[in-house]
Amino acid sequence: MRIIEHYFFAPFWWQKILALLLLPFSMIYCGIATLKRISARYYDFEIPIVSVGNLVLGGSGKTPFIQEIAKDYPQSCVVLRGYGRKSKGLKIISQQGKILEQATISGDEALMLAKMLPKSSVIVSEDRKKAILEAKNLGAKVIFLDDGFRFNYKKLNLLLQPKLKPYFDFCLPSGGYREHKSAYKKADRVLIEGVDYKRKVDLLYPSERMLLLTAIANPSRLEEFLPNVVGKIILKDHSYFNKQEILEKYAKTQATSLLVTQKDAIKLENFGLPLSILQLHLEINPEIKQSIRDYIQSYQ
Repeated sequence: MRIIEHYFFAPFWWQKILALLLLPFSMIYCGIATLKRISARYYDFEIPIVSVGNLVLGGSGKTPFIQEIAKDYPQSCVVLRGYGRKSKGLKIISQQGKILEQATISGDEALMLAKMLPKSSVIVSEDRKKAILEAKNLGAKVIFLDDGFRFNYKKLNLLLQPKLKPYFDFCLPSGGYREHKSAYKKADRVLIEGVDYKRKVDLLYPSERMLLLTAIANPSRLEEFLPNVVGKIILKDHSYFNKQEILEKYAKTQATSLLVTQKDAIKLENFGLPLSILQLHLEINPEIKQSIRDYIQSYQ
């Protein structure tokens, strides 16, 4: 684990003291986050919206969850903020599978979804309301909203609860919650990792000496799926890669390929090095999928 992950999930003694000292700020943050959600203006867009969110910082599996459920719905649209992108405003990343933007404009997660969902469209925008209206203009019949719990829209609210839980049940900055833990009760469904959904990883294009390169949230969750590697380069979530530094490490370890996730691979397509890919997909309880289908069909 990196230091920041230790702080939230397995703190050292001095990190525990720091977290307790910051508790007054956590209480303020928690109050503001809760107030913003409950006081947000209500909107009914008259289209089925399935929101996939989480209360815990990063790494809950929202993106692969959306990928798994959205693939069953042609004329769907995925709406997300587009973290890590070098652009602002509303951008149409793909339209019915046709890729319109590159990773720097879309962000890594948005482009990955665009490539994995050939029957869907993908839009990124800080203004989710504007993005949903644009999705309707494009002819979307159902919208999958990434990280949409805090928005007061008429929608099916799914909250993912990952295996890795914060050490303290506090909001930021003392704990790893983005809102008070009691907010789970406000969801339509709380989906528990290992019960309602499970991660499965396949290793594509393995080589003899693989160098791990990743820029995902909570990279420690990869450990149970990792084969033997000759080294690791672990960067913060959504980071772009410095080719010179990676080439130096690649040569030093005598690596024969870079071992990356699908999300990382999006930014390495023209890197010039062979890639071994940890292909993540989720197995979702069929009952959960059916409840989503029932909600969507209720609009027909």
